[in-house]
Amino acid sequence: MYINIMKIKLFDPVINEEEISVVKNVLKSHFWASGSGIGKVDKFEKNFLRFVNSKSCIAVNSGTAALDLALRLFNIKNKYVILPSLSFVSTAHAVIYNNAKPIFVDINEETLCIDPAEVEEKITEKTDLVLPVHFGGMTCDLDKLSKQSKKFNFSIIEDAAHAVGSSIKGKMIGSHGNAVCFSFHPVKNLAMPSGGAICLNGHNWQKETPILQSLRWCGISDRKDHTYDVKRLGWNYYMNEISAAIGLVQLKKLKKLNKIRQKIAKRYNDEIKISSKMLFNNECSYHLYWIRVKNRKQFIKDMKKKGIETGIHYKPIHKMTFYKNKINLPITEKIGNEIVTIPIHPNLNESEIDFIIKSINQITTK
Repeated sequence: MYINIMKIKLFDPVINEEEISVVKNVLKSHFWASGSGIGKVDKFEKNFLRFVNSKSCIAVNSGTAALDLALRLFNIKNKYVILPSLSFVSTAHAVIYNNAKPIFVDINEETLCIDPAEVEEKITEKTDLVLPVHFGGMTCDLDKLSKQSKKFNFSIIEDAAHAVGSSIKGKMIGSHGNAVCFSFHPVKNLAMPSGGAICLNGHNWQKETPILQSLRWCGISDRKDHTYDVKRLGWNYYMNEISAAIGLVQLKKLKKLNKIRQKIAKRYNDEIKISSKMLFNNECSYHLYWIRVKNRKQFIKDMKKKGIETGIHYKPIHKMTFYKNKINLPITEKIGNEIVTIPIHPNLNESEIDFIIKSINQITTK
């Protein structure tokens, strides 16, 4: 018989009776979903837009869908898109979906975000777009990337799947770039069964918003009563009412929950004795907290014995069979072999945090 001895989860959404109540209300309403984005989806878009201070927000059913549709706004067919390899595969898949070529570059060893110096080295006449990832909630150097985009004439779409609630100099992620893509999921800071959003801020946002609203619902547009038209190829990417209802509740407590994550991160940064670990930044949302260990397989095994779940975020994309090539990304590859993520969710109590810190220090100093 298999017995699960795991006690401390790597991820754990924070919910209470309010989430349960709104789900019941949606079920009782018999209105669970609409491709036109009315009801609670519309309310979520408006509330999230205000939260990040963007000009427009289009809710979709996943972060993957957000990336795909955001890239659809740019004509990148047969062009090059520069991105980090240390990310979830959706970042690269979205480039392939849009018939462009992903060009992987190395990362900054301290933040694990894309290195602007590496970006500049890989720019060619075919480079059309840069797709940075705010890794673990730590923000990229958007200032340098923005200056490069003007110098070399490329667009920027941000993958902010980890960065709901992160900011730069007090300005929320979601308010900077032309298109910023978010992901909502049970393991994310803003927990939903599924969901995503695209926030727009460019000078064409008023024109782009209805295009994205059409694309998320199979290309349907000009809907009046029972008639509509299809002017472009879209897909079934719209958010459902249950996810939106939960998201509205989660959004109200997001700042408070992120503060708890930051408090845990500060303790980890101060008390874990490993030198290679995630930096502390009071503007980071800390979706993840990572450390680097030499004998990772044994470390994960030892932590599991103590009842502490860990993870690996991520195996570099350019090492996956589908993307495998001969490029050399030494920092990414080194970190890809050593990185371990540890629990940082707001459900952790003080004794559990104490135990996690003590366990890591014991295991790594054996």
